[in-house]
Amino acid sequence: MDCLPQSWRPCFEASPVRTALDSLNAMLQARLSQGVIIYPARPFRALESLEPHAVKVVILGQDPYHGPGQAQGLAFSVPDGFKRPPSLRNIFQEIELEFPTDHGTLTLESDLLKNDLSRWAEQGVLLLNTSLTVEDGQPASHARAGWETVTDALIADVARDPGPKVFMLWGAHAQAKRALIAGHGEHLILMSNHPSPLSARRPPTPFVGCGHFRQANDWLAQHNIQVIDWKA
Repeated sequence: MDCLPQSWRPCFEASPVRTALDSLNAMLQARLSQGVIIYPARPFRALESLEPHAVKVVILGQDPYHGPGQAQGLAFSVPDGFKRPPSLRNIFQEIELEFPTDHGTLTLESDLLKNDLSRWAEQGVLLLNTSLTVEDGQPASHARAGWETVTDALIADVARDPGPKVFMLWGAHAQAKRALIAGHGEHLILMSNHPSPLSARRPPTPFVGCGHFRQANDWLAQHNIQVIDWKA
C-alpha cells in the first residue's frame, strides 16, 4: 500500500477499513505460513497508477483469477501471452462489435495474446475486483474474508469524487454495488449480464450487444473528457 497515491489514504484510514485490513493481513500471513499460494502479488495494483479524480470508467470484477501467473491485480486482465479467459474473450468480442475493424467483427487470432488491460488503466479505467486476493486453485476462497469492506469503501470514494464517471456493472454481484454509487454526482451507470459464457447472451440484459463501451465514450465526450481507446 505504500506505493499508492496519497489521495487513496483517507479511504484506508476510515475505522472500518483499517479494522478489515488488519484482519485481512493477519489471515493472509497465517495462510502464507501454512504454505498456501495466494494471488496476485500486488493486490492493490488497480489503484497504483490512478487517483480518484483521474478515474473515468470503473469496471467491477468479483474475484482474481486463481491459476498460476494469471492474476495481475486488474479485474478481467491476464498477462499477454496467456490463454484468454472466456469472460475476457467476450469483452473483446463486444468491443469488436461496437468498434469493428476492416477484418470484420471477429477478433484476429494474433490478438489472442493481447490480454493485459493495463493499457486501459493508464487511460483512467479502474479495473477493481471486489475481493483482492484468492488462493491457488480455490475460486472465491477469500470472498468472505473482509475484502468487500475495503472495496465498497473504494467504490464509494470514487463515486463521491465530483468528476463525471462511468460505472460498468456486469452481473448481479457488481449490480449489488449500485447503492454505493447512486446519488453521488453525475455518473453514468451501465448494467448488463456478466460477460461469462454462462450469461453473456441470455436475458434479461445480454452482455453481448450491450453497447457499453461506445456508450461510455459518448458520455465522456459529452462531458469534455478524453475518451478511452478500448482497442489500444
